[in-house]
Amino acid sequence: MSTPVLVAYDEVVERFDPMLGLEVHVELNTHTKMFCGCPTAFGAEPNTQVCPTCLGLPGSLPVVNRTAVESAMRIGLALHCEIAPWCRFARKNYFYPDMPKNFQTSQYDEPIAYNGYLDVTLDDGTVVRVGIERAHMEEDTGKSLHVGGATGRIHGAEYSLLDYNRAGVPLIEIVTKMIPDTGARAPEVARAYGTALRALVKPLGVSDVRMDQGSMRCNVNLSLSPKGSGALGTRTETKNVNSLRSVERAVRYEMTRQAAVLDAGEAIVQETRHFEEQSGTTRAGRRKETSEDYRYFPEPDLVP
Repeated sequence: MSTPVLVAYDEVVERFDPMLGLEVHVELNTHTKMFCGCPTAFGAEPNTQVCPTCLGLPGSLPVVNRTAVESAMRIGLALHCEIAPWCRFARKNYFYPDMPKNFQTSQYDEPIAYNGYLDVTLDDGTVVRVGIERAHMEEDTGKSLHVGGATGRIHGAEYSLLDYNRAGVPLIEIVTKMIPDTGARAPEVARAYGTALRALVKPLGVSDVRMDQGSMRCNVNLSLSPKGSGALGTRTETKNVNSLRSVERAVRYEMTRQAAVLDAGEAIVQETRHFEEQSGTTRAGRRKETSEDYRYFPEPDLVP
């Protein structure tokens, strides 16, 4: 599907209500990985910080990093969340080359922290309360480097290189509730939330939240619905946006793109998208899975 001519931003907010949600991954600064004793230092030679556990080799067993659990609780408390007295890990099943186990050890219906909020101040002093759905523990994936081609993406690349040093590094995923009634200020709200969250987490001492090194990454969920309808539109998820300015630009662009698609009489595709830094646009990735597609089940190798 080709993208029609974009709708002017002022026209978009006159005719549509944006529904915004944000998922932020915070990489923890523990000395070792989430489920093994491998070091987590940034910038090491590729594939030098790996072991049978984080490579998913047969017979290897995970052990939970105590400090990572304590860090998750610190973040949850700072976000005014309830801390679960009992929680457990789950297997999130999917295949991608940077996930050597073919599943990610994460949390599903029993996260460690849930039902919180963060008050965000906009440029003019307006305060917006952003509800926090959950903050859960999981492990990071490895890193892919696609060589050749014009975009640095897998499509058109001559070959790909994989570095598993990052596989298994502890992550906290912070998921907001949908943020209603943002209107024309949706891009500003997204940037302000990322700014406030980064300022909140850094003094806790649990992460350096450096977006340039990937220790804080933001996914933008956005949908449009006709003004005043109250209906929920089909959302897209723009993944791994790596600067606060880009978060704002990604929201703004997706609003104008989705409005153009709807005006052309076409349906929004529920998919992941990639933000192109130079052009300020988003590009289609893969169709977005639902939770059922991941076939979650409790991790049998880790006790609650």
